[in-house]
Amino acid sequence: MANAQQMANAIRALAMDAVQQANSGHPGAPMGMADMAVALWGQHLKHNPANPLWADRDRFVLSNGHASMLLYSVLHLTGYDLPVSELKNFRQLHSKTAGHPEHGITPGVETTTGPLGQGVTNAVGFALAEKLLAKEFNRDGHKVVDHHTYVFLGDGCLMEGISHEAIALAGAWRLNKLIALYDDNGISIDGQVAPWFIDDTPARLRACGWNVIGPVDGHDAGAVADAIRLAKDSLDKPSFIVCKTAIGQGSPNRANTAKAHGEPLGADEITLTRNAIGWSHAPFELPADIYADWSARDAGAQAEGEWRQRFDAYAAAYPELAAEFTRRMAGDLPRHFAQTAVDAVVAAHTKAETVASRKASQITLEAFTAALPELLGGSADLTGSNLTNTKSTPALRFDEAGEVVQAEVTLGEQTVKVGGRHINYGVREFGMAAIMNGLALHGGFIPYGGTFLTFSDYSRNAIRMAALMKQRVVHVFTHDSIGLGEDGPTHQSIEHAASLRLIPGLDVWRPADTTETAVAWSVALSNRNKPTALLLSRQNLPYAPKSDLGDISRGAYILSEPKDIGLKKKAQAVIIATGSEVQLALAAQKLLAEKKIAVRVVSMPSTTTFDHEDVKYKQLVLPAGLPRIAVEMGVTDFWWKYGCAAVVGIDSYGESAPAGVLFKHFGFTAENVADTVRVALSRKR
Repeated sequence: MANAQQMANAIRALAMDAVQQANSGHPGAPMGMADMAVALWGQHLKHNPANPLWADRDRFVLSNGHASMLLYSVLHLTGYDLPVSELKNFRQLHSKTAGHPEHGITPGVETTTGPLGQGVTNAVGFALAEKLLAKEFNRDGHKVVDHHTYVFLGDGCLMEGISHEAIALAGAWRLNKLIALYDDNGISIDGQVAPWFIDDTPARLRACGWNVIGPVDGHDAGAVADAIRLAKDSLDKPSFIVCKTAIGQGSPNRANTAKAHGEPLGADEITLTRNAIGWSHAPFELPADIYADWSARDAGAQAEGEWRQRFDAYAAAYPELAAEFTRRMAGDLPRHFAQTAVDAVVAAHTKAETVASRKASQITLEAFTAALPELLGGSADLTGSNLTNTKSTPALRFDEAGEVVQAEVTLGEQTVKVGGRHINYGVREFGMAAIMNGLALHGGFIPYGGTFLTFSDYSRNAIRMAALMKQRVVHVFTHDSIGLGEDGPTHQSIEHAASLRLIPGLDVWRPADTTETAVAWSVALSNRNKPTALLLSRQNLPYAPKSDLGDISRGAYILSEPKDIGLKKKAQAVIIATGSEVQLALAAQKLLAEKKIAVRVVSMPSTTTFDHEDVKYKQLVLPAGLPRIAVEMGVTDFWWKYGCAAVVGIDSYGESAPAGVLFKHFGFTAENVADTVRVALSRKR
């Protein structure tokens, strides 16, 4: 590449100009990684700017997302729909060039990055998806899934704990098509990292089963391109290329300093930098020959065209597989899903079993995993507690050559061989959540994973990122309250349900029985543009009789009226309950009926869903003028927004004792709920 240096300088110029114009941003990392970008995007990356969603494109992840101007620059230069006007609008309202790259906003951005460490972890999800889909769909002479995942990352990503989780799993899974390029510049916001980051990073990666290449001169595009070529030859290990760079490369006074990291260079320093790198063009102006050298439109069209010819041949030979691959990559559920969901709900209603809602979840999953091959489950070392495994989801395993091990499973009346569909993530909640985001973003899978609800704190930022990116990911959180008993306050969730409900775009369900659990799963899988959290009990829950199943999916519904228990009076109050506390509400309703006090019981398995219902339905379920009493084994603050007269909750941490003892100790008894209703009614008078 004769003009490699000038191609890199184009990135440097755009980065420093955009940050200067915005008076905000991070010019140093883009300037330091510019040559790495020339090597990857100029010689190796398989992509088509005219079709950013082409199924077999290589995936690129900028894990150190503060270097966003590097990504925006190469997207613009290679021909994506990102005009120079958007670069000039960097970090401004409604631009496609946000401070950190955002998936769904900017064409070519595969995942939203910024929270360090999560990008490389998403990349592990991308690479795993590619490997599993290749095993499932490729046939002899027909490779329709065959791409790499590349990730740029820096010191900050490697310091974050989540990177340890992701790196270890990538090595264990032998993700040989995952290639990471490390921007080893030794600088972070606080300065030289040596006083606080002394890891032998290459040794760490080798110990985790990675192929380590380098160090190479990160400012020699040819050397970096050669290293990538070596990495692509790896058959059984992910690759980690150490690129020694200088942050702010080209800047006479800011290179190799913390000042280059997160603030504009300033007009004077930009002038000096332009002179130093031989860049005479005005801000945001690039010569035609630079655009010509960078353009990937022709090469991209050719690469996709060749793939489409291969796919057409594949479709002729294997029409059913081709149709299934197309469906799954589009994120569409199969036509039979609606009936499968109805059957699961009706079956739960008919059997009326008394089981823990975690078991009810597994019962529902047995039906759904058999019907939906895209469901890919897992657990953070709690499979036997979360009950996320089913008969049709054998454990994911790899042989010594890195190939996916297949196992025989029975689907309907057929015995077939399938690759593993249940992942043992180990004790890595945060890594699991972010890898699931990568799996969902790649396409072809609907991931779900389990841990205890109290450990949602570990994975919270990845849950937030799934909501921000509108990804269909299902979090199975079991042991949802003080009902887990003897493990004590460290494991008993008090504030977690309320805090998860605060995340915009996250659907949260806390079902009361088998039927509500089946509905919750049905809604979660149908929500293609949002993640879901299922909060499930350890203890058994009795089935709550119900005459109408249609309104459960609306998040809240009238479960029992006074007339349903033989009381010929209109409701004087409403008890709202979720999860295991619904049984308390029903028992309290009967106690109050004995005193001729009529109450309605509303089950509200999903406040987040109910909150989006129309006003008419909300008023039907929660009529104005009737005192409302909420019952949930969690913090009380959340419930006042429903205009409650009282809340039976818990605003302290739990205790270690059998569940039944704890229920009495904290006032979760039918008698206390009934007394609370009576007090609320007396105040109304």
